[in-house]
Order: sequence, then structure tokens, then C-alpha cells
Amino acid sequence: MMKENTIKMLEKSFIDNWDLPALSDYGTKETLTYGAFAENIARLHLLYERCGIKPGDHIALIGKNTHEWVTVFIATITYGAVIVPILQDFNPADVQHIVNHSESIMLFTTRSIWDTLDFEQLFNVRAVLLTDESKVVAEKQPDSVSLEISHLEASFNERYKDGFYRNDVRFADVPNDAMLVINYTSGTTGFSKGVMITNNNLAGNIVFAINSGIFYRQSRSLSFLPLAHTYGCMFDMLTPLAAGSHITLLGRMPSPKILLQALADVKPNLVLCVPLILEKIYNKMIVPLISQGMLRWALAVPFLDSQIYSRIRKKLVEAFGGEFEEVIIGGAALNDEVEAFLHKIKFPFTVGYGMTECAPLVSYAPWREFVPRSSGRILPGIMKCKILSEDPENTPGEICVRGENAMIGYYHNEDATKKVIDEEGWLHTGDMGTMSPDGTIFIRGRLKTMLLGSSGQNIYPEEIEAKLNNMLYVSESLVVEREGKLVALVYPDYEVMDQLGVTPEQLPELMENVRNELNKLVAPYERIAKIQLIANEFEKTPKRSIKRYLYSH
Repeated sequence: MMKENTIKMLEKSFIDNWDLPALSDYGTKETLTYGAFAENIARLHLLYERCGIKPGDHIALIGKNTHEWVTVFIATITYGAVIVPILQDFNPADVQHIVNHSESIMLFTTRSIWDTLDFEQLFNVRAVLLTDESKVVAEKQPDSVSLEISHLEASFNERYKDGFYRNDVRFADVPNDAMLVINYTSGTTGFSKGVMITNNNLAGNIVFAINSGIFYRQSRSLSFLPLAHTYGCMFDMLTPLAAGSHITLLGRMPSPKILLQALADVKPNLVLCVPLILEKIYNKMIVPLISQGMLRWALAVPFLDSQIYSRIRKKLVEAFGGEFEEVIIGGAALNDEVEAFLHKIKFPFTVGYGMTECAPLVSYAPWREFVPRSSGRILPGIMKCKILSEDPENTPGEICVRGENAMIGYYHNEDATKKVIDEEGWLHTGDMGTMSPDGTIFIRGRLKTMLLGSSGQNIYPEEIEAKLNNMLYVSESLVVEREGKLVALVYPDYEVMDQLGVTPEQLPELMENVRNELNKLVAPYERIAKIQLIANEFEKTPKRSIKRYLYSH
């Protein structure tokens, strides 16, 4: 158990950083200081108190990343209640199921999402409040919460007659083993499960990140990952707030154009992103550059190549704001080609490994110590790891972890909990990999997606897909087994086809060329027998992972 406590770390930060900027919504001139933020939290605490919300009660929250969203999250856990953050990309039926399954008694949302929900189907919810309009839109007992909101300012002024100051910041005393968050995964193998995350799980992540020096007082952070997911929640919100950072919330879809402009404006000291975003920027900025005839020739000339790589690195660093220590990539595997190029130009990036069940961090290494193709080192003093293999260094096996960050289980789902946490407390991640003696993890793929070759070889579809996705005319792919043979399902890159004047009738022949080229790059037992074109993009989870189970048969 950690000696540090998440709620008390936040309390200390709000007091110590009272006059510093805490939150800004990108594109607006509004900035909340830690003091003003603490006052908003105190108002919500008072509302909870007057509405009869008790410590341990569950509060659901869904909407885009805004300062109001962050206020509800932080106010809920510092009151001692349990927050249930829901990804806004979930469909209405799933949202209602999660609200009900989590036994949430209050729901905070936005007008656009509320219009898709049915209050009669939210069985435990006493009231629904809009974060973007500060009003009640539905309640079980007429006027009960509405009345408290109408009197809230008067009640607040009565309690804090002389104004609200640093010494008024009083957050709840919450033990480290208490649950603070129920985070519903967007798993690709069926309906999501509610991960129970404790005060201690959050503290393990926060303490490691602050001690690593990647967050510090008055550092700048651009938040564009979904805060309802543990990766964004922990490192785009909780840790920066505990460290005294200034968070700018993008609040919109991070397309390369919007994101690059925001990075230039904010100039963050640390950049956190998922591979998809970095790969899009690489494809739009770098690939056209290194594909030019003269530059392509120059890269083949010794001495010239290092100068060109240095220029490209400078251009990319400037594109990310120019003032960051490193770019941390997590959430999924980074494309091998992109990683190799970034490493070649000495771009300051690192790849970490985590999962919702570890709130989320399992492994990380600073960019100067990062080993290519790895996912960093197991967090020293925080997490332990073992590989279920007779030769963990060379032969992949399932990655199992335990430690401060590991969840206590799935909410109201003992069967699912027993399937992933064994009697010794090891959490079975479902990921396959190897580990070097210093604790560096190398992930090969998912245990559930691993296929068995005709001679017993382990085949990891993700590795084949990474090579296939780099090829011309391929937008995305999925490798499956059909009648004992490997088949690649491919959604074509119609944008490239249009640019090159390729018609749909030409695709089958072009894809056969792609298949032949791919089979030269993989082991004999990984060769693709057939490429099958699909008409629409693969269905994905809110995390943008392909729902593999829909295409496995």
C-alpha cells in the first residue's frame, strides 16, 4: 500500500498552487486558477451534501473534455464519492446499461447526449444535471435537486461568510483501499466491464509520474486524450493537477490540423498521445517530405542523411510546440516503420504499456533509455511482472502483473475477476510478450488473437497487420484464420486511390501485388493466402480498436 494518498495530494496542490493557472478550455480566454477551481469544487461539495449524497455513492459523468467535466470528476472523488466516467462515444443503450450497472444515483452529462437517453430507463438515478448549462433536466422527486441549485449561492455565502480562501480547502479523508473510480472498458471481445480503481491505484500512478520528473509545478499540458479513459484521466488530468501544472483542454476531436495548431499555441512541456495520432502526423508531414525525388536520393548518401534527419527532427519537434521533454505514446502498439524512423532521427519519444485494470501504467522508460520495439521497463517499486514462459527472455508468454496499480476487480462481476486475477494476486493481462533481465517488456500481441501455425508456430496477427498497413492502397487490415489458412481482410485507402487515379476495378490485381510483397516480408508460416476486400471501415470501440470478434468467423 502506498503511503501517499491521492485526495490529500490534490488537497495540498490546490493550497500550494492557489494563484497559479489550473484549467483552460482551448480557444477561449477563460482560465481557472487553482483557487477558483477549489471554490467551484467546494460549491459542488455543498450541493452533494444538501442533496443527501453520501461518501461511497456513485456519480456518473459523460461528455467532452471541458473544465466543467474536470470539476465534476475532481469534486466527486474529493467528496469521497465514486466517479463513473463514461466515454461519450458509447451508444445510448450502452450508456444506460453502464449507469444502471454501476448503480449511479446522479448523472452529469451534456444536452446533446441527454437528448439520446431515456430517464425512465435510468433506474437508480435521482437527478440528471447538464454540465454545459448548470441545470437539472430530470429528477425523481420534483424540484428536490433543482431547489438546492437555486439556493446554492446563498448557502455557499452563508457557509463562507468572509469569502473562500486557501485554509477553507478541506477534502474528504478517504482511505487508500477505498474505491474512487469505476471505469468501464471498451473491450473488443464483448460488453465492457467495470474496473474498480482505488485511491491507492491512482496514487501509485501519480507518485511514479511526479517522481520521474515528467510533470512539475507550472509545467504546461495540452489535454486531448479522452479523460473518461484511464490513460487520459491519469496523465492529462489527475497527475498534472497533483503536480501544479496548467492544463489546456482541447475539447474537440484531435485531427492533425487542429492538434498541430493547438500544440503550437500551448507549447506543452510533455506530449501524451496514442499511436494513431502520431502515425497520422507522420504520414501527412514526413512521408511526403522523404518521398521527394532529390531528398530520397540524398538520404542514400552517407553524411548527407544525418543532416537531413536533423532537419526533419527539428521540423517535427517544432510541430509539437518545440518545448517538450518527450512524447509518450501509449494505448496501442506503435507502427514499426514509424517507430524505426523516429528512432533514426533521434526524435524524443518513448512507448509505455498500460491497461485500464492498472489505472493504467505498467511500464515506462524515459526516451533516452527507451529500447526500440519495447514498451519500457516495469515501474520499479510500484509494479512486478512475470512472463508465463519457460524462457521469458526469448519465448513469448502471457504477461502477468501485480502491485500498487493493479485493480481490485470488476464491479459486480466475480466470475470475470477470477478469470484475470489468480490466487496469488497476479493479474493476467491477456498480452503476450518477453521481458529482459532489467524488466524491459516486449509485447508481441494478444493471447486471444494469437493463431497456431500448421507446425505449431505462434502467429501474432498484429505483427502481420502492421506490415500490411504500411503498404500502398491499404487503409487498415485484419488477419484472420479461414479453413486453416491466413486471410487478410483489407479496407482500401480510397484517398490514395483517388490521388493516383486508381479505379475499383483495378484493386483486385493491385491487392494481389500487395499480397506478394507482404509475403516476402514475413516468415513462411505467416504468409497470407488471400486478401479479401471489405466495403466499409472496420467497426471499432470508442478507443478506436477494431472489434476483432465481429470478423473472426
